[in-house]
Amino acid sequence: MDFNFTQEQQQYGDALRRWIDKDYTFETRQRIVHSSTGVSGAAWQALTELGMTALPVPSGQGGFDGDAIDMLVVMQEFGRGLVVEPYFATAWGAYFLKLAGNQYHLLQDVAEGRAKLACALGEKHSRYDLADIKTLAAVNGEGYRIDGTKTVVLHGAQADALVVSARSAGGQRDVNGISLFVVPTDTPGLTIRDYRTLDGRRAATVQFSHVAVPASALLGRLGAGCDMLDEAADYGVTLLCSEALGVMDALFSSTLDYVKTRQQFGVPIGSFQALQHRLADMYIHLEQARSMAMLAAARMSCGDPGERRRIMSAAKVRVGQAARFIGQEAVQLHGGMGVTDELPASHHFKRLAMIERTLGDIDHHLERYTAQKLFQP
Repeated sequence: MDFNFTQEQQQYGDALRRWIDKDYTFETRQRIVHSSTGVSGAAWQALTELGMTALPVPSGQGGFDGDAIDMLVVMQEFGRGLVVEPYFATAWGAYFLKLAGNQYHLLQDVAEGRAKLACALGEKHSRYDLADIKTLAAVNGEGYRIDGTKTVVLHGAQADALVVSARSAGGQRDVNGISLFVVPTDTPGLTIRDYRTLDGRRAATVQFSHVAVPASALLGRLGAGCDMLDEAADYGVTLLCSEALGVMDALFSSTLDYVKTRQQFGVPIGSFQALQHRLADMYIHLEQARSMAMLAAARMSCGDPGERRRIMSAAKVRVGQAARFIGQEAVQLHGGMGVTDELPASHHFKRLAMIERTLGDIDHHLERYTAQKLFQP
């Protein structure tokens, strides 16, 4: 198997890295994080001009029809640069629309950079179980009425439209009866409370109070959204694993540079054999995580839901383990500097911690992995 990226993929990655190095430096990123919105309109326009917003959108809606491997190249660079723009949320939301196949105008707006998306799926009680839903969707004339509350909606306040999961039938944890909707954020009855997360990004609590949407807002079929939700969640996992790979790459490189320059007893601390062993362990974790992230991207479209679930959960587990190890080692090797806001290392560590807990932590995905039929008697 050829594990090399195509020339076009390399060009995408190189163009994005040049833009980050020139226009999205760590100092610029910090100013954006502490701004009132937490994102930059100028940065989003630049990403649009680079073709990043069009990459995950089908060609029929003005996009480049990029697959998970194309997105791996891009998400790695976002991870290296600690980019806080709502790209992950928008690309993830676009995948829902792509699966539904009935939101062509909105997908075209996403491709052209005119629309940002967010996914309002989790609830306070549900933890990582996206099928544990109390938010209700009831038939309301020719449309639907949505009531409930969604929590930790990544970039919810910065989005133009939300992908929302709601229960139209069945019990709270039933896999049947889940419906998905697209809800514009200016819809009456929608309340969005924005806040900053540990890693400097934005999330929101979104409350739906008698929110009326037309029939065209439904994604797919009424009550049959579970499979779409499951596949899109796995797609989100591949994006997160790819981003984590870029974060770990940058953190390992900065740690390696630091131990080469930081001196103790008149010599660089990188000359101490004990620290060399720790760096070697970090590198092993990084390369194992790279292999799993690449496998996840390559098998995202395998067509077998069981195999897809196994591979995505295995990747999330291995990448999560590597993220913990590399992050903790990097902070220790940097010493007190490793936890200061002035050094990128602490922000890389925080981002890795958030990625590990987004869409399921290590324990959740270990349980999901072993629950597949391959492991059942």
